[in-house]
Amino acid sequence: MTDLVLSETRDGIAILTLNRPEKLNALNYALIDRLLAVLDDMEVDDSVRAVILTGAGERAFSAGGDIHEFSASVALGVGVAMRDFVMRGQRLTARLEAYRKPIIAAVNGIAFGGGCEITEAVPLAIASDRALFAKPEINLAMPPTFGGTQRLPRLAGRKRALELLLTGDWFAPPRALELGLVNEVVPHAELMPAAFDLARRILRHSDLAIAGILTAVARGLNQSIAEGLLVEAEQFARMAPTADLREGLNAWIARREPGYDGSWTHIARPDEARRA
Repeated sequence: MTDLVLSETRDGIAILTLNRPEKLNALNYALIDRLLAVLDDMEVDDSVRAVILTGAGERAFSAGGDIHEFSASVALGVGVAMRDFVMRGQRLTARLEAYRKPIIAAVNGIAFGGGCEITEAVPLAIASDRALFAKPEINLAMPPTFGGTQRLPRLAGRKRALELLLTGDWFAPPRALELGLVNEVVPHAELMPAAFDLARRILRHSDLAIAGILTAVARGLNQSIAEGLLVEAEQFARMAPTADLREGLNAWIARREPGYDGSWTHIARPDEARRA
């Protein structure tokens, strides 16, 4: 059986590839379940420090949900469709959004529907100049169901998001960049090198600090500023006793490159901090 999610790791960076190129990497239930399982494994794998997510083949990142499978679930009733399709897709995008290691979407082609919603959910994204985006669910007489009605307005603003959600029109990479859906647009041949470069620029820093920033942003973004500041303070409190923070401070004072331990269990004792 073909593996629905291909995986390889280079220099601490995992490349996950949605692998249904003959179906434009449509998100069937088995692919979503497999991707969730791989993400679970990698989150506790210390050899993986960042993830790049892309699509197999030359045509698509992901064309969205598998409509034939979804249609069969709808035919069995709203309860089945909610359980099998809606909740599964929302579980995936929520997992991507809250992941404690950086995930970079390398959007190599079509990113329609669920593929666009994955791009909205991940913390970082780079698009090939061949990419194409759309929110086409309205063409099926339904709203988006993997979080698109909620995340796109937060990224792009209410009116600009509603134009895309209500028309179903496709939009090109420069528009995606303008809307804040992607961080950068690059020539197709430079897509993976650009994703690796971004990952490496992040991984110069403490894994613990990276996780704290990702968590603070994901948890605080949709709260009031006062509640968000509490989340930020909580993440600092987690970092304060770590060896990584002490090393970062010592390296800055000594004007040298830091060497991070990266372990929550390696705590700098107060007497060590005072001596430093």
